Amino acid sequence: MYKYQQLAEELRQALQANKWPVGTKIPSIRSLSETYKQHRGTVIQALQQLEKEHLLYVVPRSGYYVVKKEQLPIKMTNPAIHFESGGPDWHYFPYKDFQHCLNQAITTYQEALFMYGTPNGLPDLLRMAQKQLATQQVFTKTANIFVTSGVQQALDILCQMPFPNNKKTILIEEPGYHAMIQLLKLKHIPFKTIARTTAGIDFNALEKLFKTNDIKFFYTMPRFHNPLGTSYNTAEKQRLVALAIKYNVYLVEDDYLQAFETDAKADPLYSYDLADHVIYLKSFSKIIFPGLRIGWCVIPELLITTFKAYKALADIDSSMLSQAAFAIYIQNGMYARHQKQLQAIYIRRSKVLIAALKEKDTEGHLQIFETKAMKTHLLLPDEVPVNYLYKKLLQQNIHLMNLENNYITTSPPRNLLCLDVTNVAETEIEKGITILTQTVNALFNERKH
Repeated sequence: MYKYQQLAEELRQALQANKWPVGTKIPSIRSLSETYKQHRGTVIQALQQLEKEHLLYVVPRSGYYVVKKEQLPIKMTNPAIHFESGGPDWHYFPYKDFQHCLNQAITTYQEALFMYGTPNGLPDLLRMAQKQLATQQVFTKTANIFVTSGVQQALDILCQMPFPNNKKTILIEEPGYHAMIQLLKLKHIPFKTIARTTAGIDFNALEKLFKTNDIKFFYTMPRFHNPLGTSYNTAEKQRLVALAIKYNVYLVEDDYLQAFETDAKADPLYSYDLADHVIYLKSFSKIIFPGLRIGWCVIPELLITTFKAYKALADIDSSMLSQAAFAIYIQNGMYARHQKQLQAIYIRRSKVLIAALKEKDTEGHLQIFETKAMKTHLLLPDEVPVNYLYKKLLQQNIHLMNLENNYITTSPPRNLLCLDVTNVAETEIEKGITILTQTVNALFNERKH
């Protein structure tokens, strides 16, 4: 046993004995180093281990805190590895920072919290949104920006409201965002689909759909597609915008993972639009927490009045307290710092994932798609049906993404496997991929013989 593991066990016992009350800060690294007579590096490793076990959480520039008892997971000898979860890794979120912003929001925006009649959003947050969007090549006026209760609300409104092109049918990618698919099915909204693959979309098929159908808008994820993890290149973005303008089709661009983009030249569709045909959606559920229920959208001039009317009927205003706290969180630099830290964590995880896949796929049975995002996809050999692989891996506590909800007109390809490492620690990624590749190899050899 390494020194850091011995120290981690001692600290674990101290936590179980309630040496430090839940929610409180434990002694500093220097203090622990002196108390336990261990090198500073050993203490850091031990604390990181306890953080991975969800016994502690870290607040940047503050220290380590004891997780509340109701948050402690049941310790298992063989904990599950979740390659299907796309929610943010909760124990990396700086709770104390955001709690401070909530308290400050109540003090600073006392009167605004009791006001109605701001369907666009809190003015301070709109100004910050405008500045932040400009850094992402989305240049617009505050009058065109709407703060919504998450992107889902924006999609609901856009699906129901009439558009200036007087068209009715919505085009979506397949596979696609499961909540959008559920929305179309539940509300019986006419739709068409176009296949999205590793290679992207078939632009000839897209043009035919635009030309021969009354496509109101095309809902797309150009960056880090959910669930494939693929992105359009610059030429594809330009061609897509050109086709939309040519056939008077609006594009609804869901840029939900923009915060994790590392390529400064990867501009959104919006930046290529010179005819006001792109509606830009931005979500924060993957970088803050879904319960914040804040997203924003940039609406073309001709749609503003109608969108505002539909949104006012939906909720009058999005949560003013959430908006006020988020405005303070952005203004004081906490959001930028958190984004940078979380981006680094997820980039490391994506690199570990791709490296593990390449290293462990010794028999070359997997077609691996390299991505810089937390999600990617693989193509399995025909001899290994993905549904059978799911069952085998579940028996070994490896959870994979079920793609049934991402398809609406067809069933998922029997050889498509999607992985998401948002909630998988680096140490667990290699372990999970080892089990996955070993199982694929075993099933392949079993079917071959």
